[in-house]
Amino acid sequence: MVIKRRKIAKRDQPVDDTPTEAEKREIYKTKMKIKTSVSGGEFRGRNIYMPAHIRPTQNVTRKAIFDLLGHDLTGLTFLELFAGSGAIGIEALSRGAEKVTFVEKDEKCLDVIRQNLGLLNLEFNSKNGWSYEIVEGDALFTSKEFSRKNCKFDIVFIDPPYGMDLGKKSLKTLNAYDILHPTSTLVIQHEVDEILPEKLGRFCIFKHKIYGKTAVDIFNVGPYVGDVDA
Repeated sequence: MVIKRRKIAKRDQPVDDTPTEAEKREIYKTKMKIKTSVSGGEFRGRNIYMPAHIRPTQNVTRKAIFDLLGHDLTGLTFLELFAGSGAIGIEALSRGAEKVTFVEKDEKCLDVIRQNLGLLNLEFNSKNGWSYEIVEGDALFTSKEFSRKNCKFDIVFIDPPYGMDLGKKSLKTLNAYDILHPTSTLVIQHEVDEILPEKLGRFCIFKHKIYGKTAVDIFNVGPYVGDVDA
């Protein structure tokens, strides 16, 4: 007697639809960024991106900041602390800054900074007249490191996360650690609810502007008077 064996259909195996690391990067690139554009200078109108998880400096505020600073930064060095997307530093490069240093610790933001610089075909060399440096690290700790290395900048721009009183803390740190010339300019963008002192150590406000929920303070810089605990 021949015994016929029934074929048992295999059950559908569960499909693992978890994105691979490469797919995750592509999803981030396409869905987790907000498009904006450079507001002035050589790259005016060129598209750049901002990470969706941060509070970006709005176009009108970026333009207003450079209306206050001036639109020709030829020969000046520019430091952007808490760089985020790097949009402010890119605006400075677009307006002729000799070198821009971006300081940021968030990996997603660092990726966007690199992508934005790539979109503008900027290379890390001086052959094309543009030079930049990306520093991965905490903004205030890096400021102290710059001071120890005797690095100084003509313009320092700070736009820290809101709700943590980091504007005032940044001001105190830069008063204690010397990274500015007596002729340098310090710009701090902060929420309007955080009131910065009109004078602190070597810094004195000479312009104060409000744009919606954002305030921008521009400080004159006096001589450095020595090490002080920050």
